[in-house]
Amino acid sequence: MDFQAFLEHIEPLKTVSLPGELAHELMMPPERRGLMQKIDWEQVKPRQAAVMMLFYPKNDLTHLVLIQRNVYQGVHSAQIAFPGGKVEPTDANLAETALRETHEEIGVVSDSINVVRPFSQVYIPPSNFMVAPFLGLSYEPLAFFPDPAEVSGIIELPLQELLSDASPVVQSMDTSYSQSIDVPSFHLQGHFVWGATAMMLSELRETLKKLL
Repeated sequence: MDFQAFLEHIEPLKTVSLPGELAHELMMPPERRGLMQKIDWEQVKPRQAAVMMLFYPKNDLTHLVLIQRNVYQGVHSAQIAFPGGKVEPTDANLAETALRETHEEIGVVSDSINVVRPFSQVYIPPSNFMVAPFLGLSYEPLAFFPDPAEVSGIIELPLQELLSDASPVVQSMDTSYSQSIDVPSFHLQGHFVWGATAMMLSELRETLKKLL
């Protein structure tokens, strides 16, 4: 999608109602539904994190940046994600967390990002994080400088690919919930994106489809 045309929808995007859980459920692993119904929030006390859904122009087309995390001993090893991370005591708010982490992980300075609005938070049971996504916008093309300690690759996703009817798929895989189960995912740039990131992408996709 042409970037200048995309910019025409930014003001309506600030106030459009979000589909929230209805969109999340489209990409929800089947076992998650039962698990979420049993959660005692007072007992689990989730940690806070924030991520940035960052749009920018590339060759005059609207793009969204994703990262591939490094392989490590952890539940999110090698997964596709948005840049972001946990809240630090010095962060004034969740939006500042998303901006700081975006700078640290992919080298985009906070001053170049206009935070448009927050999206619905998503809980990640395996790591016990409540993650707040923010939609951000850069009016200029971006250069990325990924932190090699955390990021193994940058995925520059054309918006039109996310909006395509061909992007949602179902794949059989092992998860923290179960073995060899069918999981709703997005197939994007040769990668399968599932779990919390897919749920956030689903809300983003459904919201944009209302406007574009």
